[in-house]
Amino acid sequence: MSPAPVIIAIDGRSGAGKTTLGVELAALLRAHHKVSLFHLEDIYPGWDGLAAGVERYVSTVLTPLSRGEAATWTSWDWANHYDGDARVTLPAEIVIVEGVGAASEAARPFLSAVIWAESPDDVRRTRALDRDGDTYTPFWDQWAAQEEEWLDRDDVPGRADLRVNNLADGSAPVDLLRLLPYLPALAPVLAPELSARRGLRLHAERLDLAPDAPALFHSLYGSSPNAVWLDSSNHRDATEGPGQDRTPAERSRFSIMADDAGTFGQFVTHRAGVSLVSAGSSMVKVPGPFFRWLNTVWGRRAVRTPEDYPGQFTLGWLGCLGYELKRETGGSDLAAPTPDAALIFAGRAVVLDHAERTAWLLALEAPDAGEWLARARTAVHAAASGPAGAVGAAAAGGSTGVVRPGPPAFRSRDTGALYRAKIAAAQHEIAQGNTYEVCLTTTLEARIPADTLDPWTTYLALRRRNPAPFASYLRLGGLAVASTSPERFLKIASDGGMRAEPIKGTRRRAADPQEDSQLRADLAASLKDRAENIMIVDLLRNDLSHFAVPGSVTVSRLCAIESYATVHQMVSTIDARLLPGAPRAEAVAACFPAGSMTGAPKISTMAILDRLEAGPRGLYSGAIGYFSLNSATDLAVAIRTLVIDARGGGAADLTLGVGGAITSDSVAEEEYEEIRTKAFGVLSTLGAEFPDD
Repeated sequence: MSPAPVIIAIDGRSGAGKTTLGVELAALLRAHHKVSLFHLEDIYPGWDGLAAGVERYVSTVLTPLSRGEAATWTSWDWANHYDGDARVTLPAEIVIVEGVGAASEAARPFLSAVIWAESPDDVRRTRALDRDGDTYTPFWDQWAAQEEEWLDRDDVPGRADLRVNNLADGSAPVDLLRLLPYLPALAPVLAPELSARRGLRLHAERLDLAPDAPALFHSLYGSSPNAVWLDSSNHRDATEGPGQDRTPAERSRFSIMADDAGTFGQFVTHRAGVSLVSAGSSMVKVPGPFFRWLNTVWGRRAVRTPEDYPGQFTLGWLGCLGYELKRETGGSDLAAPTPDAALIFAGRAVVLDHAERTAWLLALEAPDAGEWLARARTAVHAAASGPAGAVGAAAAGGSTGVVRPGPPAFRSRDTGALYRAKIAAAQHEIAQGNTYEVCLTTTLEARIPADTLDPWTTYLALRRRNPAPFASYLRLGGLAVASTSPERFLKIASDGGMRAEPIKGTRRRAADPQEDSQLRADLAASLKDRAENIMIVDLLRNDLSHFAVPGSVTVSRLCAIESYATVHQMVSTIDARLLPGAPRAEAVAACFPAGSMTGAPKISTMAILDRLEAGPRGLYSGAIGYFSLNSATDLAVAIRTLVIDARGGGAADLTLGVGGAITSDSVAEEEYEEIRTKAFGVLSTLGAEFPDD
């Protein structure tokens, strides 16, 4: 008797290419494992024998194999239409079973993983009849009817762990092998495949050119369904000089752009405890918390940072985390219309160093890396030699204005009167000792025809009007995110340095220099704003301390004032050093969501916010950034962020979250005016008005 094997079933309708897929996947797995392969077509008792064949398969094949015993079973003689000879399938470390019904309800208790293969109906019929010739033709409809009857009562596709669009071009087995290790049941046995992820080699190439960023992004990623641009759009304004703070310039040094194409590309979305990860033609469903999944794919150093490369990003995952991930960090479980997380894995990217005015091409060594590097070099040279600034943006496929039939008409989740009433309710909670500070938010929403607003040109207009150190443009399938965030949530450097930079305290900018200076001075002198900021600093010191070296948590800046295109902000900086060997995904989770977007204390205040806000925040007040292969991360707070969700049917939903911190001495009218100020940058770009009622 052998140890119980891992059993993988490949199921699907006839002609979906299961046999070839099983053979090719087995060949790949045999590089590190002993593999047995079983074909159900050898056991079906005739053309009307689907149900009986599945019963034989479960009782005589799966049952003994699952115990680590050899399976002795009776084959079917298709020429004589009767039982054939007895055959034996030996157990192995991995057993692959393929055929119609391989993952039937009776079989699933024995299976470690279920793969559902699918192909278009016309392709399946042609493929099956070409393989089996005239012998199958008279029985196609009879067999297909059995399949439909079986699937009507047994939703195997819905129960599958992985689904693959089997194009029969050789890509499916490779794609599947990249995703199989994500399944907890397979991860231990697929340790060699997992270790290969940590043996990656990085190519880094410096180009002494300063390309126009919008033109470059449009050239390389304009047609990519999934692409991310982490855009330090205020780098021209973030200069340092005598007496100036270095921090804004440091935050604005690098821009990163990438998509999920190429050998290593992947795309993951997470909703309510299930991660869907796609690679090429295949997709795997991974149950479990998002941060637990993140811990399996990030946090251990997988590549070395090139010695002369000044950045922290060395390829990896990029995208956004939604506020509703708080369910994993002490908050309640709410569902949002947008994903709780959406990330791409980039095996190649362009990084712009605005300080050195250079471009870096990063690529993991792969068969297609050379072709991409050549294309990227050409694109960088073209974007560097073409027109810059606004003209360059227009050449990139859009203008710096947003053209539409009319501005979207936003409605607010809360009327002005209701928001003011919620401020009073928050102050009552403070008076009762249930919280010290409540970051009360609301959501502005509009539904428009999808073809009346282009996310790309909208983002170009936003970045021109309100440049920011953590601006970003994300295109993730039907979801687009256009952010002009000025706030860092959390940075963990590859060497373990940690930094959070919360913002609490906002004043509008004024056209008159004297008035503008007075507004800045008013913010700097405001005791209320300083109190808000200091409370969040204390909260973040606690969050960082969970995984920090004792005594390493320090506050290097307290209540500093930074000015942006439309607002003045009060910013503090908290630094710490990560404990050696600490799980980095858990360190991020310990700080999530950003304390500046909840209030203090965090967990009890999140519960209060759930009652007051009466709806999900979605991506707003979550995080946007990267998780790098050298174990670094840099995440911004998702504020000043327009989310464009294309619903299908020709409609798109626009959402813009706004809020502010409520303390015991907050004045309702001033707090309401603050959220109008925060919404102004996005709304004015769209030509829209704040909905007062």
